[in-house]
Amino acid sequence: MIRAGLLDQSRTDRALETVERNANSQLQLVEDLLDVSRIVRGDLGLSFSQINFTDVFTAAIQVMQPVADAKAIQLTTINMLANQAPIYLWGDADRLQQVILNLVSNAIKFTPTGGQVTVQLDLVEIEGHPFVQLQVQDTGIGIRADFLPYVFERFRQADSTSARSHKGLGLGLAIVQYIVRQHGGTIQAASPGVGQGATFTVKIPCLGSDRERQNMAPFIPDSSVLPANTTVLVIDDEANVREWLTTLLQSHGAVVIAVESVAEALKTLEEQTPTVLISDIALPYEDGYVLIQQVRRFEASHQESQESSVGVQIPAIALSAYAGEASRQKALAAGFQAYLAKPVTPSELIRAIVQLIENSEQ
Repeated sequence: MIRAGLLDQSRTDRALETVERNANSQLQLVEDLLDVSRIVRGDLGLSFSQINFTDVFTAAIQVMQPVADAKAIQLTTINMLANQAPIYLWGDADRLQQVILNLVSNAIKFTPTGGQVTVQLDLVEIEGHPFVQLQVQDTGIGIRADFLPYVFERFRQADSTSARSHKGLGLGLAIVQYIVRQHGGTIQAASPGVGQGATFTVKIPCLGSDRERQNMAPFIPDSSVLPANTTVLVIDDEANVREWLTTLLQSHGAVVIAVESVAEALKTLEEQTPTVLISDIALPYEDGYVLIQQVRRFEASHQESQESSVGVQIPAIALSAYAGEASRQKALAAGFQAYLAKPVTPSELIRAIVQLIENSEQ
């Protein structure tokens, strides 16, 4: 109807909002299924570094505030750490933000319009060790006492009938529990009963002393801008993917060359040397494995040639819809330095590029 011009501007705006909302819902379902599949195989990727949990908390709340406003939910934030020194964790910032987003969105989802969701961040001590504590409390539909022991199980829902008012696969809390446990933490659910709301409490150990923090691996910043003069060669046969990657990388300061085949990529390399190469694995005629092997041969043959600027290996990232460990090992063995499974998040991709550039300069 939009394409045919049958809607006025007001209805067009509402239609686009509907498309976006449902696309985001579908994306979340797919991502949850992929995450659970990785959890079952034991290869859910977590990238650990020293992080300031207060920053992660603040970013997540900013994302959820418009969601709460849209449903007239009063979202109250109590950050007991706001005026304290930074609280550091050894963890995956994206996955920990996923924990907060999931818990808060669940609370909003199961709280009637006009209700209240309270999110509190605090520091507690357990057996002499500091833990950051996150509590998400709502005034929603609550949880039955007989269901509480199963609330974190995969595909378990308190109301599993086809007529239930809240849709979903029952995967979010299972994913949250796994992520929290991978960080050495715990999560608990409590509810006085049906219609009386629920409270979820997450506790994750902190990096307490300065010495403990210094002994951890160096923190790699999630920079919003790539190093100056970064040129990225993107190879993907899907026009939409090329356009998305181009837009994303350009917004972070990179010069982008996007091509759709191995032949075009090799022709580009004869003319210039990119800072980083990003390639899909499933390409027509010749796949990503063939590409990286030819690139490495090309580099070797031009190693001492004054006619080419190619002197060292170009850092290369493989993108693939296959998330298995065997696929990752095959890509690394073929010559890629990094392997990212689709769908990749912008922050994950940018971090990978920054890290590869830093490694190549050492």
